[in-house]
Amino acid sequence: MFKETVEFIREQFNTPEAFIPLHEPLFVGNEKKYVMDAINSTFVSSVGAYVDKFEDIVAQKTGAKYAIATNNGTSALHIALLMAGVKPNDEVITQPLTFVATANAISYTNAKCVFLDVDRDTMGLSPTKLRAFLEVNAELRDGVAYNKKTGAKLAACMPMHTFGFPCRIDEIVIICDEFNIPVVEDAAESLGSTYKGKHTGTFGKLGAYSFNGNKTITCGGGGAIVTDDEKIARLAKHITTTAKVPHQWEFEHDMVGYNYRMPNLNAALACAQLEQLNVYVKNKRELALIYADFFKDKTFDFVLEGPDSSSNYWMMAIILKDAQQRNDFLEFTNKKKVMTRPIWRLMHKLEMFKDCQVEDLVNAEWLEERVVNIPSSVRAKAL
Repeated sequence: MFKETVEFIREQFNTPEAFIPLHEPLFVGNEKKYVMDAINSTFVSSVGAYVDKFEDIVAQKTGAKYAIATNNGTSALHIALLMAGVKPNDEVITQPLTFVATANAISYTNAKCVFLDVDRDTMGLSPTKLRAFLEVNAELRDGVAYNKKTGAKLAACMPMHTFGFPCRIDEIVIICDEFNIPVVEDAAESLGSTYKGKHTGTFGKLGAYSFNGNKTITCGGGGAIVTDDEKIARLAKHITTTAKVPHQWEFEHDMVGYNYRMPNLNAALACAQLEQLNVYVKNKRELALIYADFFKDKTFDFVLEGPDSSSNYWMMAIILKDAQQRNDFLEFTNKKKVMTRPIWRLMHKLEMFKDCQVEDLVNAEWLEERVVNIPSSVRAKAL
């Protein structure tokens, strides 16, 4: 079965012998043209026409009113949390089954994570587990939610759309609204994914995307914050540009800021990539159907999008029967130069997060033992 899978993957990527990466970038549009234009303009740092253009395109693609460019997805998450009002010693509810950037961004605010379980089908934060936790642990004081166990303010909830599969974000927002907890969506992996016809990242108070080198759309490194709140958008742009007060020559800064602005050079690359977003997502969704057909009669399952979801299938995944089969599969495929990887280690198992509050994580633990990502790149031959 393992051998058959490797041969099938090689066939899809038209690569009989060479190494097949998990997700490689594809540059087939105006990337070189726009980058050279940015170079010729001499505006290659955080000021330039392509940064503004990038923000306009991201807002248009996602349906958000405002987009703010950042230098990576983690900085986007960090600033989004600050804009949501997270302060030192607060707590942020999130999921343990996520890339470390989610938990790191929470730590940058000097807040603490509260890890709740995911749904097995979406691999994203479970609204059922969220409600159960809040009904037992949360109390409202003057309209503000506090954790009865720790006394800390529950300042935000950060669900993550795992591998581009939308979680039940509408239910999460409804529950959090009941407790006056703002939702900040970690949509780093889900650009191009929608839930009930609405783009991921736009359900909560703020959302954040990543344009890292392995994402569906990349500019090497980059991120974006989206929001419908004009005041938040203006402050986010200000604080990501070192909080410099605009002036022709004076250097005045009115608050502690961050050097998080996306460089114009990266934005030029991102603009060209964004022109291909719909084409790339279509290509990946077609590959997902091919994989699904191949795996339907096999001993392990291919992960498909759920009802009301349209996934970008950023990182495609299979679920094996147990940890031993997972390990055997990883060893075999990687030795055959077909890159596969396990899902992330759960966050509460990492040293820096071991003291965070953790609830029952039966689904997250089950997935951690079984999920493997398989090659998911846009296939140039199918364009």
